[in-house]
Amino acid sequence: MTKALRSEPIRIIGAGVAGLCLASELMRRGQPVALHDYQDTPGPHACSWWAGGMLAPFCEGETAEEPVVRFGGEAAGWWQQNGVEISKQGSLVLALGRDQKELDRFARRTLQHQPADAAMIAQLEPALANRHRRGLFFETEAHLTPRDALAKLRDNLAQQGVNITRVQPADTATNDDQQRQRQRQRQRQQQPVGMTIDCRGLAAADQLHDLRGVKGEMLVLRCPDITLNRPIRLLHPRFPIYIVPRGDGVFMLGATQIESADRGRVTARSVMELLNAAYALHPTFGEAEIVEIGVDARPAFADNLPRIRRRGQTVFVNGLFRHGFLLAPAVARMTADYILQNQRPEIMDEDHH
Repeated sequence: MTKALRSEPIRIIGAGVAGLCLASELMRRGQPVALHDYQDTPGPHACSWWAGGMLAPFCEGETAEEPVVRFGGEAAGWWQQNGVEISKQGSLVLALGRDQKELDRFARRTLQHQPADAAMIAQLEPALANRHRRGLFFETEAHLTPRDALAKLRDNLAQQGVNITRVQPADTATNDDQQRQRQRQRQRQQQPVGMTIDCRGLAAADQLHDLRGVKGEMLVLRCPDITLNRPIRLLHPRFPIYIVPRGDGVFMLGATQIESADRGRVTARSVMELLNAAYALHPTFGEAEIVEIGVDARPAFADNLPRIRRRGQTVFVNGLFRHGFLLAPAVARMTADYILQNQRPEIMDEDHH
């Protein structure tokens, strides 16, 4: 059963990657939206600002559930359709000598890769010639620059008359009392009561009590003496380390994965582990300039899969974990299908108060 478009704008709270993708998808289908955030432009207050931007569903399948691989297959095409520049150079997975068993395990747990010997690694990444004997090449994967992608969606929406309205955190709350207060106010003004979609990430833990934070720390390095063509994943027993080229000798290095909602503290241990990994990949990184150190907490549910939940006139879209840019397009599609066409999403579950 197809629903008619809503005459009043759907209110989206949160202009990170989930909110911007959803606003873009709804507008593409002709549904007006109003977009609200604590800031009037994407920035470091959003977890997605610190992302790696790897569109690598098969690599993520090493630890993620099957839906991440399946939904992630939509990502590169969706971003391209929305005017975001995508680099389709694949992903290269390497392991240090002492961690070769990790590479074998990674190969067993993933699909769509081919073995890379020393000659192939040298062909793919000349800077790494004679440094690594074997790896895995995921040819179909891609990556983007997250901050450019967020800015592009913001600009696309602005061209359609949708700007991010800056509001105070209290104004974006979606608890029942405040919903009822807004409903009474609208009724007094004889305005229709609209739908709200909550895309606040970890800030929505005030309503989604099973939402947890998973801390991630990252670095941005400038090292003009080395060139990489694609994201490199260096297998690590504790957490996956990756180096993503941003162009002009700039690299994003990440990311730790710590069970903590701490969003403001980078530890010396984490910085040393990340830098040691970069140095192990190539000693030239030992001379790199540290341009930026970032930290935030990824919003995640117990199984690290996203959720769509409805509570009254509020739909919560959350739990994208470390897969924001990979899963946000599919999650936006499913949310739009639910709101506009009454199609129950695969990732919709019962409300948990």
